[in-house]
Amino acid sequence: MADDIHKILIIGGGAAGLELATRLGQQLGKTGLAEVTLLDAASTHIWKPLLHEVASGTLAEAEEVEYLAQAHRNHFRFLFGRMEGLNREAKEIIVSPITNKQGVELIPRRIFKYDTLVMSVGSVSNTFGINGVDQNCMFIDTTAQAYRFQKQLVETYYIQSYASQSHQRDKPLSIVIVGAGATGVELSAELHEVTKLLATYGLEGSIKVNITIIEAANQLLPALPPRLSQATQEQLVKLGINLKLGRRVTEVTATAVHTHDGEVFDADLKVWAAGIKAPDWMKNLDGLETNHINQLVVDQTLKTSDDNIFAIGDCAACQWVGHGGNVPPRAQAAHQQASTVAKTIVNRLKSKPAVPFVYHDYGSLVSLGKFSTVGSLMGSLMGTVSIGGFIAYVVYLSLYKMHQVAIHGYFRTAMLTLSNLFRRSTHAKIKMH
Repeated sequence: MADDIHKILIIGGGAAGLELATRLGQQLGKTGLAEVTLLDAASTHIWKPLLHEVASGTLAEAEEVEYLAQAHRNHFRFLFGRMEGLNREAKEIIVSPITNKQGVELIPRRIFKYDTLVMSVGSVSNTFGINGVDQNCMFIDTTAQAYRFQKQLVETYYIQSYASQSHQRDKPLSIVIVGAGATGVELSAELHEVTKLLATYGLEGSIKVNITIIEAANQLLPALPPRLSQATQEQLVKLGINLKLGRRVTEVTATAVHTHDGEVFDADLKVWAAGIKAPDWMKNLDGLETNHINQLVVDQTLKTSDDNIFAIGDCAACQWVGHGGNVPPRAQAAHQQASTVAKTIVNRLKSKPAVPFVYHDYGSLVSLGKFSTVGSLMGSLMGTVSIGGFIAYVVYLSLYKMHQVAIHGYFRTAMLTLSNLFRRSTHAKIKMH
């Protein structure tokens, strides 16, 4: 690439970042109008709303997208690494050294230049400074963490199963999830089938599994209307999941979760899913304005306090005009923001004005695995409509298909869908025989 070509650098390959890189690669990279580069600390992408399925072991690895292959097909460049700093005056980012498990440096600290920088690093769990959470809880913010939880789940189940058979323990396996937002609720439903799931690993014997959700608020899923929240609560109770609402966690130890009212919940596995924030390293990013949860404050064009830097997805704090707050950190917001910034960047190269971002809320959906899907749809013609069951499940799947279309196109998405259906059908026949 020529030195004078416009350099677009996207940090973070989540839903927003990968869609943006793919779109700009097709529009600008393919024709040589710009150099489009995506930086991520992982080598593969999985749509974040599916991470609870990775954690439970119900999602096939075929759903992963290889960044290098995606970059090759869509005319952008992929860099492996983690951003650690920014030099706005020099228009450079600093990428941390890459080391192996023994701490040996494989790739030194690197510096990359940009003309337009887009921050799309997503979010991480907010522990609110509660004692013991970082040391004793597992998180499901990334694919690596989700796979780590799945591995820990299998190992813990195996140990407890052996202890039960040898009469060394007669207590059930206890899993405590802190947080009753979409992640916590969806994970609990997937883990309900944990005994059958783990049987596929060839483990002998079976043990009882107790799943508990602890939530500081008095209702599940605050993003949903109260009636739908109540319907979800009833569904979870039917599945045998213990719900402890209005309980604020004050401490987490190696063996238990403590709440403000003095109750202690014994736990073999503890998952923290109570709130989000942008990564801590972003709060001192060379003077860029951030809020109390480290999100970059952006204007209505998704531009930060620096004219050459944009932020999209969960790491951006964008005012939701007419609603008295910020745009919620949802996959649909990330998708819409990626589309808007793509148009703005194309305009920048043509010396045209930025495109204002207008968020359209199409409702919220929560999947309870094979058991149910509940949620609400919103539209200008029908207002807010509550849906559930099969129709809600189909709409929930369609959100993922929209993401796949954005990164693969219609034809490839159709082929992937058919392939997945065939693979699952074959797997079901094998299990039946």
